[in-house]
Amino acid sequence: MFKKIIKGSRKHSKSDSTDASSRPPRSGNTGSDLNPNLVVNHASRPGQGAPPSTNSSSPMVPPPMCAVEPLPLLRDTPVSERQNLFMRKLQICCFLFDFTDVLKSAREKEIKRQTLLELVDYIQSGSGKITEICQEEMIKMVGINIFRSLPPASHENTGQGASDPEEEEPYLDPTWPHLQIVYELLLRYVVSSDTDTKVAKKYIDHSFILKLLDLFDSEDPREREFLKTILHRIYGKFMVHRPFIRKAINNIFYRFIYETERHSGTGELLEILGSIINGFALPMKEEHKLFLVRALIPLHKPKPIAMYHQQLSYCIIQFVEKDYKLADTVIRGLLKYWPLTNCQKEVLFLGELEEVLEATQFAEFQRCMVPLFRQIARCLNSFHFQVAERALFLWNNEHIVNLIALNRQVILPIIFEALERNIHGHWNQAVHGLTMNVRKMFMEMDADLFDECQREFAEKEARAQEVEEQREMTWKKLADVAAERGDNMLTV
Repeated sequence: MFKKIIKGSRKHSKSDSTDASSRPPRSGNTGSDLNPNLVVNHASRPGQGAPPSTNSSSPMVPPPMCAVEPLPLLRDTPVSERQNLFMRKLQICCFLFDFTDVLKSAREKEIKRQTLLELVDYIQSGSGKITEICQEEMIKMVGINIFRSLPPASHENTGQGASDPEEEEPYLDPTWPHLQIVYELLLRYVVSSDTDTKVAKKYIDHSFILKLLDLFDSEDPREREFLKTILHRIYGKFMVHRPFIRKAINNIFYRFIYETERHSGTGELLEILGSIINGFALPMKEEHKLFLVRALIPLHKPKPIAMYHQQLSYCIIQFVEKDYKLADTVIRGLLKYWPLTNCQKEVLFLGELEEVLEATQFAEFQRCMVPLFRQIARCLNSFHFQVAERALFLWNNEHIVNLIALNRQVILPIIFEALERNIHGHWNQAVHGLTMNVRKMFMEMDADLFDECQREFAEKEARAQEVEEQREMTWKKLADVAAERGDNMLTV
C-alpha cells in the first residue's frame, strides 16, 4: 500500500512538471515581467495558500499571451463569457511598444489602441458590472503602462544649467497615442457610479497614489492635465485617502522648495489644492494652517514662480477669505520672501498683495501696516517703472484706500519721502503722474498731516544738506593741510 502511495505521488509530480513545461512562456512585454515592483500586496487580499473560490461564474486569470492578436468584440460575446474576454483584452494592453520607430510593430500598436478604446467604451457604458479580479487586473494593466521612468529634463540632456521654463518647447511623449487612452480608462473607472470604493481602494492604494504623484513631474503638459483630473477625482471619491494625498503633495512641495527648485507639475498640484482649500470646513484645522505657513508661503521663494504664481495666489486668497485672521500671517510671509533683484517677481508679489489686502480686515491690517508700507515705499522708488507703477496702482483699490485713510497718521510719514523723491527725480513720466495723483489724494485726506509731513521732510533734507556740506568742508581742510605740508596725495 505504501509503495502505491509513493508511485501515485511520483505520477502527480511528473504530470505537474509536464503541464508546466507545456505552458507558453511569459512574454517579455507582460506586466509582471516588465515591472514586478508594480504588484502591491494588501493585507485584505487572500494569500498564496488561500483556497480558490468555488464560484464557477467568477472569471479566472487566463494564461499569459505570447503575441498581440485581435480578439472578438465584447458586445458580440455572450454575457457569461465577457469577463474572461475582458481579462484577455487586458493582457493585450499589457504589451509595451517602442514609439521611436513609427513603422515598427504598427499592426500590434493599432490592435492595442483599438482594444483600449473598446475597454474605455465598455467601462463608460456600464454594459456589465466588472468583477473584483477584473478590477485588480485592470489597475495592474494601467500601472504597467503609465508607471515608468520619466525621460530626463531638457536641461539635463544638454548638461547646461536650467533655463527659463517659459522659453522651453514643451516635451511631447511619443507613447501618448496609447498613454492617453490608458489615462482615459483610469478616469472612467474612477468616476463610474458602478465603481465600489470599498473594493477599488484595495487597488488604488497609497502605493498607487504615490506613483501617480511622481508622474506630475512629466514634461508633457497633456499628461499632467490628465493626472490633475484623475487625482482630483480620486480625492473626491476616496475619502479615506484624503489626508495621505495632502501630506504627499506637501512632501513634493518641500523637495521642490528646499532641494530641486524644479518640478513640472507644481501648477497642476496647486490647482487641485485650490479646489480642496475651497472645501475646507470652518473653523479651520490647525493642520491646514500649518500647510499654509510651511508649504504655500515658502513657494514664493523659488525662481520659477511665474510658472505657477496664478494658482499659488488663488490658494493663498482662499485661505484669507476662509479665515480673515490669516491675513497678517500671509502678508508677513510675502514680505519675508520679497525679491530684491528680480523686478518681474516683484510685480507678481504686488499683484498678489493687492488681492490679499482686499480681503484684509482693519485689525489685521494694523498689525502689519508698518513693515508693509516700508516695503511699498521701496517699490515706489524702484527704477524699474513697472514695479513703481504697480505699487502706485494700489491706490486705485477703494478698500485699500479706506484702510490707508483710517491709518493715515502712521502710513503717510512712512511713504511721504518716497512720493517726494518720485516727483523730483523719477525718470518715467507715467510714474511721475501717478505719484502726483497719490500725493493729491493724501493732501485731500488730511491737509494738516500732509503739511506736517512736508515740513519734517524739508527739515530732514536741510539736515542732510548740512551734513553733506560739513563733509565737503572737512575734506577741503584736509586737502589744504596736506598742500601746506607739501605732501603728495596718492590716489589708488
